Amino acid sequence: MSMEIREVAEGVLFGRSLDEKLCVGDFRGGAPREVTDVVRECGLSMPELPGRPSELMISERGVSGGGVSSFPKVNRMDEKAERGKMLHFLANHELLATELMALVLLKFPHAPEEFRRGVYETMREEQAHTLMYMRRMRECGMEFGELPVNDYFWRMVAPMECPMDFVSRLSLVFEQANLDYSLYYGRLFREVGDTATAAVLEKIYEDEIGHVGHGLKWFRRWKDEGVTDWAAFKKQLHFPLTLARAKGMAPYDRDGRERVGIDAEWIDSLEVIEQSRGRTPVLHWFNPNEELAMAGGGDVRFQPKKSHLMLERDLGLLPMAWARRDDVVLVDELPSREHVLRLKRCGFVIPELMKIGEDGDLLERKIGGLKPWAWGPVACEFMSRFKVGLQEGVELGWREWGAGSGDLFSKGSGLELARVLGEEVGSLCLGVDEVLSAVDELKGAGGGDVLLKALWSSAGRGHMRLVGGEWSDGSRAWLDKMLVQQGGVVVEPWLDRVMDFSAQYEVSEDGVKLVGMTRVMNDVMGRYLGTFVHSKWTSGLEPEMTEFLFRHAGVRELYKEEVPEVLGGFLGDDYRGNFGVDAMVYRDGGELRLRRVVEVNPRMTMGRVALELLIKSGYAGGGVFEILRKSRLGDVGAWLDGLMGGLDLGGVEVSCPLNDPYVAGEFVGVWHLRKDPRDVLKVLGM
Repeated sequence: MSMEIREVAEGVLFGRSLDEKLCVGDFRGGAPREVTDVVRECGLSMPELPGRPSELMISERGVSGGGVSSFPKVNRMDEKAERGKMLHFLANHELLATELMALVLLKFPHAPEEFRRGVYETMREEQAHTLMYMRRMRECGMEFGELPVNDYFWRMVAPMECPMDFVSRLSLVFEQANLDYSLYYGRLFREVGDTATAAVLEKIYEDEIGHVGHGLKWFRRWKDEGVTDWAAFKKQLHFPLTLARAKGMAPYDRDGRERVGIDAEWIDSLEVIEQSRGRTPVLHWFNPNEELAMAGGGDVRFQPKKSHLMLERDLGLLPMAWARRDDVVLVDELPSREHVLRLKRCGFVIPELMKIGEDGDLLERKIGGLKPWAWGPVACEFMSRFKVGLQEGVELGWREWGAGSGDLFSKGSGLELARVLGEEVGSLCLGVDEVLSAVDELKGAGGGDVLLKALWSSAGRGHMRLVGGEWSDGSRAWLDKMLVQQGGVVVEPWLDRVMDFSAQYEVSEDGVKLVGMTRVMNDVMGRYLGTFVHSKWTSGLEPEMTEFLFRHAGVRELYKEEVPEVLGGFLGDDYRGNFGVDAMVYRDGGELRLRRVVEVNPRMTMGRVALELLIKSGYAGGGVFEILRKSRLGDVGAWLDGLMGGLDLGGVEVSCPLNDPYVAGEFVGVWHLRKDPRDVLKVLGM
């Protein structure tokens, strides 16, 4: 006896028992039921939820039983009960797919007959998959319905307005992702000796090839002419359903996608893309020239010099050091697929990368926070349009940028913190006469060299050294320029530096917390070159230095207890985020001395970058982050082969450029992770 497709679909969608929904009788022997597709009644409006037996009922909150159970960990798959839980999750996904296919058959009765026949056959296979999972979970001691079930597939696919929505969302997102999952979990089940379940997953994998292929066929037929598959797919999906959902959180199955017939552009692009999978993202942006904008009076139209602008553009990927997978990093140019794959091979977790100017969809999404490298007038102007989507209660680095807010960035702020800590080194001078007098005073006191620092600068830029405290035409011209541009300079004695280091703090409503200590590599003028970071930041130092730091200078108590206590009042109530305090050890008459505060950095810092890279590695060793001039690299391909060749890319020993050296204009950031970071220090000359 034949039945109409519409009748079968109604039983699947609205049935209140699993026998009804899965047409169990048809799978117990005998010829498959014949179906016709003659009755094309008016389309069905979407039901709020599919019919379900009571034990599998989905509530309006998306779950039954008061909460969704967490997906079992793969490291527990050798436990029979855990395998049963995993099968329960997978069975529910297959049941949801079955119900959604029934829905599309009822919702779009006038879709092409060939399409409807394909959906019907796919629905029958999904029913069989559900039954196979049910049988295996029962053999693992679990019944379908013992655990709460989620409705995510339903919420994402059921509101479809046309068959193109169906193939884009279910076939090309969730079923495509299942290529990765079914292949991966099939191998895992086989590894733990569960060959029966492995065989089920292998069967499902082969069927999924056909399901995705059916969706791809109709997607290509319905998409706009002249538009590539990948471009059409990107246009078709809308948040919260993202492109990244079309691949599993498992090894990427390129071969399966090639068997489906997905083209190379789509396969390559999907492999490297990362987007939020549901968590509200924090928005990050690397803007290292904020201090220079403040030097110009906070003019948001400020344009950095070419080299400064190149630093911002080249190192735009740096926020990935501290961003989470679901966060968004705004960049001037998206990295190449080859570079993203290089980063992934080296163990990096890549957040969603979005090109500035192509970030309009963020205006329609909830944003969990705005985190530029530094808050200032330019950052506030740039980030202001994203405030519309900010979650309630989100705190910024400063709530609003106002008069006097930028004083914390000036070199005078470092002098002030030093004085609070009982240290008098250097003078803030706002005019020529003050500068000349301060220089003469230092000459009279010791007769050594004098260091002049521009009031607004970072990473050692804007320094002038007066040998013997004597002026030249060039140094006077520099002074006049800085006084006009920045309104002042700091005058300090030139110290015989031995080691630079930095303390990194996180400031929250709970107070000031020391995140870690780093050693800083600077050139002879104090310009930043790189950072050494280790679980023991003094690793590799000479015994004399270690004894001085801990026994005589008391750095542990100073930077872990005293400085945080002082910073609470120094920063005020509104400051949130990272804060760095730079310090140094120098020699005076042969004796080691500590300069407690060289300057402060009320923003993210390169030291924090290195700390976060080490934390994300999960490794107890150490590493070095350095910034190289591209001109030093010579042949980029040969340099890259020498940098990465022969290393353990499992995350223990890694050397990897953070930005693509092939497209960098001037700067390349490199991260070295080593069992013994002293090996890297020797190479770098530390």
